[in-house]
Amino acid sequence: MSLLSLLFIGSIYGQKVPGGDYKIYQIDAIKINGLKQFNPETVKAFIGVDKGDVIEVPGEKTADIINKLWDLEYFSDIDLYIIPTGENKGILEIDLKELPKISEAEIKGLPKSKRKELKKSLILRKNTILTENLKARIKEEIKNQLLKKGFLKAKVDLITVKDSADYVKLFINVNKGHRVKVKKINITGNKEISTSKLKKQFKHTKEQRFYRFWKRSKYIPDDFQEDLTKLEKYYKEKGYRNARVLSDSVYFTPDDKLQIDVKVEEGQKYYFGNIDVVGNQRYSDKLIKKILGIKKGDIYNGTLISKRVDDPKKPDAESVTNLYQNNGYLFSRINLVEKEIRNDTIDYELRIYEGKPAKFNNITVNGNLRTNDPVIYRELRTIPGATYSKQNIIRTIRELAQMGFFDAEKISPDLKNVDPNAGTVDVDWHVEESGSSQIQLQGGFDGRYFIGTLGLSLNNFSIKNIFNGKEYKPLPMGDGQKLSLNLQVSQRYETYSLSFSEPWFGGKKPQSFSVSTYYSTYYGVDYTQSNIRYYEVDRSKKFIITGLTVGLSKKLQWPDDYFFLSQSISLNHYNIKDYGSIAAFGFNNGTSNNFSYNVIFGRNSSGPNPIYPTVGSDFNLTLKLTPPYSLFDKMDYGTIEQNPNYLKDDGTPDYEKINRKRYKFIEYYKVKMSGTWYTSLYDKLVLRSKGEFGLLGAYNKDLGIPPFERFFVGGTLPTGGNLDSRETIPLRGYVDQSLNRGFGNAGGTVYNKFSMELRYPITLKPQASIYLLAFAEGANTYNNIKYFNPFSLKKSAGAGIRIFMSAFGLLGIDFGYGFDRVPDGSGQPKVSGWQTHFIMNQRL
Repeated sequence: MSLLSLLFIGSIYGQKVPGGDYKIYQIDAIKINGLKQFNPETVKAFIGVDKGDVIEVPGEKTADIINKLWDLEYFSDIDLYIIPTGENKGILEIDLKELPKISEAEIKGLPKSKRKELKKSLILRKNTILTENLKARIKEEIKNQLLKKGFLKAKVDLITVKDSADYVKLFINVNKGHRVKVKKINITGNKEISTSKLKKQFKHTKEQRFYRFWKRSKYIPDDFQEDLTKLEKYYKEKGYRNARVLSDSVYFTPDDKLQIDVKVEEGQKYYFGNIDVVGNQRYSDKLIKKILGIKKGDIYNGTLISKRVDDPKKPDAESVTNLYQNNGYLFSRINLVEKEIRNDTIDYELRIYEGKPAKFNNITVNGNLRTNDPVIYRELRTIPGATYSKQNIIRTIRELAQMGFFDAEKISPDLKNVDPNAGTVDVDWHVEESGSSQIQLQGGFDGRYFIGTLGLSLNNFSIKNIFNGKEYKPLPMGDGQKLSLNLQVSQRYETYSLSFSEPWFGGKKPQSFSVSTYYSTYYGVDYTQSNIRYYEVDRSKKFIITGLTVGLSKKLQWPDDYFFLSQSISLNHYNIKDYGSIAAFGFNNGTSNNFSYNVIFGRNSSGPNPIYPTVGSDFNLTLKLTPPYSLFDKMDYGTIEQNPNYLKDDGTPDYEKINRKRYKFIEYYKVKMSGTWYTSLYDKLVLRSKGEFGLLGAYNKDLGIPPFERFFVGGTLPTGGNLDSRETIPLRGYVDQSLNRGFGNAGGTVYNKFSMELRYPITLKPQASIYLLAFAEGANTYNNIKYFNPFSLKKSAGAGIRIFMSAFGLLGIDFGYGFDRVPDGSGQPKVSGWQTHFIMNQRL
């Protein structure tokens, strides 16, 4: 076919066709050649040309067709032809050569986990078309990831090997090279602030030092630029308003390390002058200036004054903006303007446009699939008709999160229909349900006997629909009540428990009613079989515990509405039937009763996510009291061992009878205090600090402190659930209850504990919230208050991980190292060393 009849538009575009003329054709047909994986009709539709269209050859339309096809990045070669079929008519024929597809991709030079991650993110799977753009992305992605690890000289080579007519094998060879470290950071131009202080502002870019093991020395361009910004910010916080980084350079040293040169210009030091407030009518100049907290003559700090006006990173910060936003002035605007610079003094003007107060109008909730609307609405602080308050919006986020029914990270208020003229705003609350029920099914072996546990906790139960078959989906849910059932059995004991709580008892006020009961039976063993490893269980010997607790808790409005008061009464009835003498009771047959009044006065502002709090605190003062029975029974317990009624026939004290008398009704008082603080250090890195103290005392010194309710320190065993109602104080790095062996395993009457825990989340999704932690803590217990020393602590440190799954609760594992010597099983003291602790639904 001659060039006069066959025009290679792909190669002659922009030139005259043979004969020197452009030609116009009406398309008689369109023919697409070379396609194997694409439909020709799809290509015809994409190029935007159809049969009967008139095109100029060569011309804009033919160029547009070619450009569109190249933009698809699916072809390695494109040729466009016009084959004349008559006068001014022709067939538009397009020859395409498709790019090969990947049959297999192999990455070398990276860890297996990274290879898998890259293949997934870059879609390196079979049938992926190997485009030039994909090749560039592969190189860029790998180099960027290695750059973040300090590998500045990484190389990535791509090799393709033909596998078949349409497929190639892709080999990605990665040479990371060595990790490049920062040898030296030189800062010049500084006179007023020392180089060492300036280097501390480089949070990401650190010089190589043998002692710096907590942060690697590496250079990442984006992080370095962030450090330079922080350097300038630091200068401005110290009064150097015009300080700036003049230049920076990064280069390799002869030993293949990095040297960074930074040149700064400090400028002069400035001070605050007059700060005038204009436009304010609702609040006085005095109040606004008090919030600013800046006086004339103070060293200039641009960061500080900006935060005092408005701090977007802390929505609950004390600022002028929040003063207005929390009191109805949604439409207020506050601008800080530099009014005048006089020598080294800067005058400011705070311009305030207050606008009219706003009120909440329509309040809606969406996204709740199981939780009934009234259960959500009763927790909202955004009430229709109430004065608008940013603080109430923030508080509502916390209250909804604390319910535990929703993903705390996705609770969001959408302000809609904001009407400055009417002074109203609608709020649409979006929530996303998360699993609110938990199931526990496990089996284990305690070294002697099998233990099986079955537990079910329904955290959003609806008891009113318990007889409504239509609400079983699979159980009646949605009213915010909690119902828990638990069964634990082994050859030696059986425990059944049931609890129920209603957070809005009566339906009108946030006061919680709760009731719980349990029944436990412990069976004795035949200790005469001393020649075998496992003693035979004797079910005729029983220790039966029946317990009941009824409580009422309410939120208080004073001193503020984070305070609460919780009160309850509880009764534990112990019935011993030939069980064998128990150290706590001191008798083999008989009954004992533990009746107590419990009150907790506390304040809880931690949140907003109850699984991973980042701000706030939690304080509790707990008092547990029993009636002072010994004041009324006229028994002289100081001489009871000489009392004829409590002597054996041979004239010796009958301690079985004496102890039945002593502990017929157990009397004591217990005081505990605890405080927990959550501090956000950087991004989502959180420091949790906690201190606690406990004291067990007696009303009657002759009767003494009972062997019940004592404190046992060490390990992570759950609190309570023992025969003598002991309370376990967790201390990681030590064997369970090991700190009490020094006084005969009887438990302490006084304890104190301090702990610090750094936490960082991996994910906070409701399906599985995971965070890492590192801890340092110390605690000790004492047999008497006169021996109490708050600074004599058994210390430990370690790390761990927590996983919260809505179906199973909080799970975790900690590795702790105990630094102090404690008695071992044989009574000999030795350093505790490394201990592994498994955590299940415990807040340590």
